[in-house]
Amino acid sequence: MNLQRLEYFVAVIDAGSLSRAAAILDLSQPALSRQIALLEEETGHRLLTRHGRGVEPTETGLALLGHARGLFEGVARAEADMRERHKSPRGRLTIGLPPRVAHTMTTDLVQSFRQQFPDASISIAEGLSVPLREWLIAGRIDLAVLFDPPNSPQLTLETLVREDLVLISSHALPARIKLADVGQYELVLPSGPHALRQLLEDAVQPRGVTLRVVAEVDSIQTVLPLVARGVANTVLPVSALKSWPLRTPPHVAQITSPQIRNRFTVAVPKARPATQLTRYGLELLRRLIQQHYGSR
Repeated sequence: MNLQRLEYFVAVIDAGSLSRAAAILDLSQPALSRQIALLEEETGHRLLTRHGRGVEPTETGLALLGHARGLFEGVARAEADMRERHKSPRGRLTIGLPPRVAHTMTTDLVQSFRQQFPDASISIAEGLSVPLREWLIAGRIDLAVLFDPPNSPQLTLETLVREDLVLISSHALPARIKLADVGQYELVLPSGPHALRQLLEDAVQPRGVTLRVVAEVDSIQTVLPLVARGVANTVLPVSALKSWPLRTPPHVAQITSPQIRNRFTVAVPKARPATQLTRYGLELLRRLIQQHYGSR
C-alpha cells in the first residue's frame, strides 16, 4: 500500500473535500482524485462518498482511516524517539582502566558521563594493561587506558601523557640516581606481565643491570604501603606518589642515564564503528587524563 496515497486520503477526510485538500497539498484536484482512485484500487474498496458539500468516508474508509492515523502516529513517535536518542542516546559504554587510574578517575568519569547522557549507562572494567588490551580486541570493552602497549593492527593507540619513573623509598635517597645504580636497592615491583615491570626490565637488560626484586605485588596501592613500612623500595611513575599512605612524604630519586618514561595511552578497537557514546567517552578520557596526570 502506497503510504503517500494514505497521507492524501487522510488529508481529504480532514479537509472534508477534494478541492480543499488539493489546495492544502498543493496538488491539482484531478491529480488528487487520481491518487484516491488508485488507493481504492489497491484496497479493493470504495473509500469515499461524494456529495454536494464534499466527501465523507465510507464504513471501509473509516476503518482504513483508523489504520492510517495509527500508522502515522507511530511514525511520528519513531521520529521523535530518534531525535531524542540523538540528543541523549541509550546504550552502554564500557571503559577499561588500570586499577590506579580507576581509583583516581572513576568518580569524575562516571559523573560526567551520566550528566551528558542520562539515558545511557557506563561500566568501568578494572584490569592490568595486558588483559585490558585482550578485552579490547575481543570486543568486551569499548575503550581503555593502557600503559605502554605494543602496537597492534587491531587497535588505534593515542599517547596522551608520558611520566617519569622514579625510585621511591622510606629511607634517604640522592636527588638523582643512575639506572645502573637502581640494581643496588631491594625492590618490591609488579610481576612480569605488568606493563611497568616490562618497561623497567627492557631498560635494564641491555645495560647488564639485575634488579633485586624481593617481592612482587601487582597493585600499586599495595606496593606503596610496603615501601612506607620500610620493607623495600620501588620504582613507579611519579603520579603514583598521590597514593602515598603516610603524611610524611617519601624519599624520591629521579632516575637518569637514561631517563625512563612510561606512556599513558587510550586505545580504541579499529573494527568497532564510532558512536556518540564512544566519541564522548574518548574525549572525556583525554580531558580527565590531562587533568589528573598532566601533559606530555
